[in-house]
Amino acid sequence: MAGEKLPVVLVMAGHDPTGGAGLIADSEAIAANGAWAVTVPTALTVQTTHNVLQVMPCSVDAVRDMTWALLDEFEIAAIKLGLVADVALLEVIEDILRARPGVPLVVDPVFKAGGGAELSTGTLIDEFRRRLLPLVDILTPNRQELARLAPGSGLDDVERVVSLMTLGCQAVLVTGTDNPPAGAPADEVVHTLHTPETSRQWRWPRLSGHYHGSGCTLAAALAARLAVGERLVNACEQAQRFTWESLTRGWQPGDGQMLPRRRK
Repeated sequence: MAGEKLPVVLVMAGHDPTGGAGLIADSEAIAANGAWAVTVPTALTVQTTHNVLQVMPCSVDAVRDMTWALLDEFEIAAIKLGLVADVALLEVIEDILRARPGVPLVVDPVFKAGGGAELSTGTLIDEFRRRLLPLVDILTPNRQELARLAPGSGLDDVERVVSLMTLGCQAVLVTGTDNPPAGAPADEVVHTLHTPETSRQWRWPRLSGHYHGSGCTLAAALAARLAVGERLVNACEQAQRFTWESLTRGWQPGDGQMLPRRRK
């Protein structure tokens, strides 16, 4: 309908030329979940469906100017943050986020590519923790990312989550696809939401194959669900369902990892 007004989600993330992850994945997931994406690239990448070969952070001035131009025109209903590959960009992003208090912020901490390439450093993760975690409404790490964000807090996921919440992060949705928790059935994927008030766990049938872009899909779908007004627990469940269904429709356009197909 010409008069339909969609909630707008601001996405700041890297560009993946394969379309499996990054800004393309985010835009597709947000559109399929009833919102409109406006996008700012934080990095360009050279990558295939096998691995990331090179990361080229975008300039601080470019990211700042692109973002403020969008913020001046659009009413932003949610923000989704993905790859940030440069400490200087973290500073700019922190300033932008502090200028929009109250807008739900979903952060997918992208520290390592699915193919194994490192996308971060110890210093960058330290700055990520210090600058961004106090502003995050919900963080969506896998278990390895959780461990890197919460070093020295023991081997228990709950202890690690509590340490991040102590820094100001409001909620954490821990995904267990790549490194299942002890005791998890081999044929299931277990995702756990932690908030100050409660915890909630979901179990999904484990799919065969190796996929690229599931984390981006989940975080972007979650941002869209929050933008349209869903409460956190329901938004998390619907975003997981959308991601699982996108993976079941996944395909292999190259000869590497499979890519989700995101559609309504």
